[in-house]
Amino acid sequence: MQLIGKTNIDFVGRRHAFLALSGILLAAGLAATLINGGLRFGIDFKGGTLVYVKFQEEPDLGQIRSVLTGKGLSVAALQPFEDSPDSHELKIELDLAGEVVETSGKAQVLETLREIYPVTEGRLDFNNTADGDLAQRLMSNRSLRDAGHSSQDLQAAAAAMVAWRDQPPRSGLVRDVSELAQVPGVAESVGAAAAQEVEAGAFHISGVEVVGPKIGSELQWQAIKATLFALAGMLVYIAFRFEWIYGVAAVIAVFHDVFITIGFFSLFGREIELTVVAALLTLVGYSMNDTIVIFDRVRENRRVTRRYSFTDLLNLSINQTLSRTVLTSGLTLIAVVCLFVFGGEVLRGFSFALVVGVLVGTYSSIFVASPVLLWGQGRIAARRGRGRRERRF
Repeated sequence: MQLIGKTNIDFVGRRHAFLALSGILLAAGLAATLINGGLRFGIDFKGGTLVYVKFQEEPDLGQIRSVLTGKGLSVAALQPFEDSPDSHELKIELDLAGEVVETSGKAQVLETLREIYPVTEGRLDFNNTADGDLAQRLMSNRSLRDAGHSSQDLQAAAAAMVAWRDQPPRSGLVRDVSELAQVPGVAESVGAAAAQEVEAGAFHISGVEVVGPKIGSELQWQAIKATLFALAGMLVYIAFRFEWIYGVAAVIAVFHDVFITIGFFSLFGREIELTVVAALLTLVGYSMNDTIVIFDRVRENRRVTRRYSFTDLLNLSINQTLSRTVLTSGLTLIAVVCLFVFGGEVLRGFSFALVVGVLVGTYSSIFVASPVLLWGQGRIAARRGRGRRERRF
């Protein structure tokens, strides 16, 4: 498919302006990182406790932060879910101070939220009750015992009600406990009795993640090694497949892409998580592939076109592959933008890195890798020229 016809754009002639743009983007990312006191690492790398909470109504973030910090908990972030603001879901991130803690932090967060959103004394918070606690409450109900319900029947009923609570569309948050009388597989009398023992709490803790600081530091180092080994392997391959200067130019362009993408995370205050590292490795491969396509065309043109200067050869090769570059990058960009918009909060960092990376990677293949290759070839030609003159004398 030919999206763009034959072009004759002087890409290399505009290299100084675009290299200046790259310098500005790199400087902006570095400045944002310094101003923010460093990169924002997620729980995967720095360690901590992540608690996901779903509320009946919009939560008061200021009050939640105040009560948590009043209990001595270090709150790193309170982040509402951007993709579903009407669902009133919140991500509470707690730093781990000092030694690794064995508990997940769920108990501390639950205790804090119950201070803000108390339940009626003597009743269970059904939205945060385990089936075992609910079964104990049902077994202590005199009317159910008098009706002849066995302990096994009540335990099974409690498990069924908790499973029903956790299924969509409720997903852990029941608004009206009178609905327990209609839970499938539960006797109506048992459901009605349960509704008298419990209360629909104002929130539901839907998930907890815990990473110790030692594991986080190990993951940081492993992520760095994975990226460096990938770059080193690609450098060796390109040096063997083409020439060493081609490999150097491609790797410099990829470093440029990774640093600018990370800089955008600082500029927009986003956390770097394991999924972001996966996106960066994907970006390394994508950008390298785009650069190799241009370099391969340069090599082919060098064999059949001897009268062109290397600058003209680069321009010719970029123009010849421009349609392929625009088509491939454009379709990829559409896919990752859809992932960013519709992928949800869990994939937000991953998709953000890919959106930035596809744009920057396509740009760097033309305006960074090619100028570096031109500069390197010029240095090699100058060195060869000096060598011939020295041998002549």
